[in-house]
Amino acid sequence: MRIGVLAVQGAFAEHIAAVERSGAEAFEIRQPRDIDGHFDGLILPGGESTVMKKLLHELGLLEPLKKRIESGLPVLGTCAGMILLAKDIDGGEAPCFGTMDITVKRNAYGRQLGSFVCEEIFAGKDIAMRFIRAPYVSEAGERVEVLAVHDGKTVAVRQGNQLAAAFHPELTDDSTVYEMFFGMIAKSLAA
Repeated sequence: MRIGVLAVQGAFAEHIAAVERSGAEAFEIRQPRDIDGHFDGLILPGGESTVMKKLLHELGLLEPLKKRIESGLPVLGTCAGMILLAKDIDGGEAPCFGTMDITVKRNAYGRQLGSFVCEEIFAGKDIAMRFIRAPYVSEAGERVEVLAVHDGKTVAVRQGNQLAAAFHPELTDDSTVYEMFFGMIAKSLAA
């Protein structure tokens, strides 16, 4: 299993380490030639979504990656990655990929100093969740499955081959989110 990790900004190194701990191959996506070869899944990491969106445009990565996502490439978006996938952003900001039928509220849990860790149920399992200037899903379309809620707010969702979490699974020892993502990839490869 070969996973591309968007590496233009944000917590990409931590995702690569988590993927490799799980026994899969990970590589950095920094420019168009990085996506010329075959890969089975894509991770959009946490970081600063407006900077990532600008760099995706400038580097010529936005359209080719969007086409891959729309054609069924399994994708995991965490924190800023969730914002990149969202069809709508509260406040009227233009979407980036806009492939997931969700509306997100940016920086919903406050500033960096407001970061926290909690335990919540994710897809039926109690896991640690680390939130850092995290968004949440304020609206989800009919085809979107809610996987986790914190304090009454939706913080993890799935729609087809797209998985998004407001928290940072790469910053904990729990592999539950990655296991779900790898399961999505395995199902996609078998189809």
